[in-house]
Amino acid sequence: MLKNILVAVDKSVASHQAFETALELAKALGAQLTLVHALDVFAPSSPQRPQVSANSYSIELDTLVRGNYDRQWDEFVQHYDSLLKQQQETAAAIGVDCTYLQPYGRPGPAICRAAKDSQADLIVVGSHARKGLSEMLLGSVSNHVTHHAPCSVMVIHPHRSRAPTSGQESAKPTTAGSLA
Repeated sequence: MLKNILVAVDKSVASHQAFETALELAKALGAQLTLVHALDVFAPSSPQRPQVSANSYSIELDTLVRGNYDRQWDEFVQHYDSLLKQQQETAAAIGVDCTYLQPYGRPGPAICRAAKDSQADLIVVGSHARKGLSEMLLGSVSNHVTHHAPCSVMVIHPHRSRAPTSGQESAKPTTAGSLA
């Protein structure tokens, strides 16, 4: 029986669909829901890390740049904290017990550690459907989680509709269970 469902959260459509799927499962099964967003300093969406200069004339500038980066990082963390709190409130509104975590590190390993630490029975994760070079450069969180998770994994895949109306992709969730 599934008692603890962990769902990986970011701002993608697939992540939103993963959250909705995990929420429905948790409600139906009376399970605990754990939301996880990994704080990755190398993520494209995170603030750019400043370059530290070896030039002694630029100590003040380096201090200002570092202070600006720290402020941007705090805003980044607070943004996801707000998103997680909002999703926690959504879960509470329908009677699902929900907690959240924001561990530091690369998303795949951080999600797997969080699942192990929280004794999750199932991880629900969205797929960005990266292939080829973009998967090599950016990595595939869902692929890493599927192969390294301490429990079962459900991957939510976005799919293109057959006839996009506005030239944009639409996404439809499908699930694939995998035992890791």
